[in-house]
Amino acid sequence: MKKYRQLSLLRDVDGEKTKEAVEAALEKYRIYILTVPDEWLPKVTQTYHLDVPPSNTNAFYSSTESAAIKRADFERERDEYMERIRRAVNKLNKMERELIIKRYMALEESYDYEIYNEMGISESKFYRIREKAFYKLAFALRIEVYKEEEAPV
Repeated sequence: MKKYRQLSLLRDVDGEKTKEAVEAALEKYRIYILTVPDEWLPKVTQTYHLDVPPSNTNAFYSSTESAAIKRADFERERDEYMERIRRAVNKLNKMERELIIKRYMALEESYDYEIYNEMGISESKFYRIREKAFYKLAFALRIEVYKEEEAPV
């Protein structure tokens, strides 16, 4: 009975949209590794206004404090997201984990053929392993996409 429920669940998953969701999640991981937005960095240079009297505002934080808070929030969110991805990847078996890390989580982007040649597996085996890994990651990250039921005409 458990096997039947599992097959039924997979049948309801939209494979292509789920694959896109996993690739987007892994791409977001790669971007988080590489970037921190410049606009969240505090401004270092002073701005001078001639003949304009200083105004008192009801602002609770200075622009530097606001930038620091935004950056801290971003870094916390980024770190939590990256840890979530790492935990999900660590649940994969050895081959799946190696494939995902080499193809999607390394700093330098590489092509599929480079990875399956490096792993010493065939192209078709590479894609079978990747498909299984994507399904597992989708369920672990709760980003699987289900097929929409067609409305009766």
